[in-house]
Amino acid sequence: MNLSFSKYQGTGNDFVILDNREGIYSDLSNSQIRFLCNRRFGIGADGLMLLNLLSGYDFEMKYYNADGSESTMCGNGGRCLVRFASDAGIIRTDYRFLAIDGVHEAEIETDGTVSLKMKDVDTIRQSGGNFILNTGSPHYVHLMNDVMQADVYKRGREIRYNKEFAAEGINVNFVEQLRDSDKIIVRTYERGVENETLSCGTGVTAAALVCHHNDNGFNSVEVQTKGGKLTVEYEKKRNQFTDIWLTGPAEKVFEGTIALQS
Repeated sequence: MNLSFSKYQGTGNDFVILDNREGIYSDLSNSQIRFLCNRRFGIGADGLMLLNLLSGYDFEMKYYNADGSESTMCGNGGRCLVRFASDAGIIRTDYRFLAIDGVHEAEIETDGTVSLKMKDVDTIRQSGGNFILNTGSPHYVHLMNDVMQADVYKRGREIRYNKEFAAEGINVNFVEQLRDSDKIIVRTYERGVENETLSCGTGVTAAALVCHHNDNGFNSVEVQTKGGKLTVEYEKKRNQFTDIWLTGPAEKVFEGTIALQS
């Protein structure tokens, strides 16, 4: 069959998006998703999303990793899907949609950026000087200097496939906190892609929570990724992180059709 698709990206984190409001793409196989996300033989993307109808919500987000597996929450993917929904005629001042980790709210700002409300976080576990938390997807945060010199693929893969995390997988973030600043640099090895991506929304969020600068109240953290800049704002009170918003660009790259074998 011929499949109609759109390609969107948020700070270099790129996605194939299918309008599934009529349910015609609900039975895609893992191998078909892998083909569509393949950068040499298909369209090429870090993941694939379906925009589904769901009563009581503006839409439902269904997300798949590039390896064809259904994934947990994707922050940049959620922001791109909101932009796609708007472009597809779902026009709202405020969006409310359901993803695998629960209900999310979103807004399209006047400058075109998209803000997405993330799930609250109440647990950050320390492990040998590193941090483990779930921001809709599980993340491992390693603070370091000179992060741009890190071998993210090699070191990230070692952590993702160690005995503790191999079964379920974990995303691995290497983070440099700029001195005397509320700015950080983040590079992420993503499970399901099994490589470094240019940006990871849930990873950026995890890093920003670990690098809070205000221990009781409002925080705003500017994040530089290889694909661009994002901002994470949130409230921190004791060990509770609430009202977490991820903000940044979400842009359409192109659209088209592709022949898909059964």
